[in-house]
Amino acid sequence: MSTSGRGRGDRGMFERVKTARRRSNSSTRWLQRQLNDPYVRRAKIDGYRSRAAYKILEIDDKHNLLKPGLRIVDLGAAPGGWCQVAAARTGSTDQDPRIVGIDYLEVEPLPGVTLLLKDFLDDDAPDALRAALGGHMPDLVLSDMAAPTTGHRQTDHLRTTHLFEVAALFASENLAPGGAFLSKVFRGGTENELLAGLKRDYQTVHHIKPPASRKESPELYVLAKGFRGRRGGD
Repeated sequence: MSTSGRGRGDRGMFERVKTARRRSNSSTRWLQRQLNDPYVRRAKIDGYRSRAAYKILEIDDKHNLLKPGLRIVDLGAAPGGWCQVAAARTGSTDQDPRIVGIDYLEVEPLPGVTLLLKDFLDDDAPDALRAALGGHMPDLVLSDMAAPTTGHRQTDHLRTTHLFEVAALFASENLAPGGAFLSKVFRGGTENELLAGLKRDYQTVHHIKPPASRKESPELYVLAKGFRGRRGGD
C-alpha cells in the first residue's frame, strides 16, 4: 500500500471553489484545500477514515512503532484513522482487541478496536482506559489531539500544549517499561521543562514532521521511545 499520498488521478487536477453567499472566505479556502489535497483523495481510495492515517503510516514506516501484538491507547481517536492503521499493522482482532481509542466524539466501530465515548480529560478516563486493556499496561500511547482552534494563535498554542502535557502525563503513569509515546504538539509547544521530563523518562526523544503533515501547519510530532519505567516516589 502506498503511503505517499500521491496516486492515480492526482496529476493536473485542481478544483476551484467559488465563494458562496453564506460561506466565509476562510471556509472557502479550507474547502478548496480539502478538495485539492492528494492525501484526502487517497484516503477515500484506500478506505481510511481521514488523511491523518497517512501521518501514522509514514511515522511507522520510518520508526517501526506498530509491531504485532502491542497494546495501544489512542487518545482523541476520532474519526478513527490512527486506530484503523494501528489495528491493521499490529494484527488486533475482535477476538483479542489490543487497541483502545477514546474520544468525546462518537467513532464508528472498527475491527480489533475498543472505543470509549468519553472525554480524555475526565477524571475517570485513565481508569476506564486501563480497564479496557484488561488491566494491562499499554506498550504505546498515541495522541493526535488538538484543541478546537479559536483563531488566536497564542491561545490555540497553549490549549494544544496542555493536551500534550496531559497525554505525556498519562503515558508516564501507565506505559509498560520499554514502551513509546507519540503525540502531536505545535511548533514551539514542547518547552524546555517538558522536553527535559521526556528525556529523563525515555531513552530517545525526537521531533518529527511527516510528509502528510501540511507544510503550513505548525504541528509537529514528538516521539519518545524506550520508557524507563515510573520513577520511585511518583
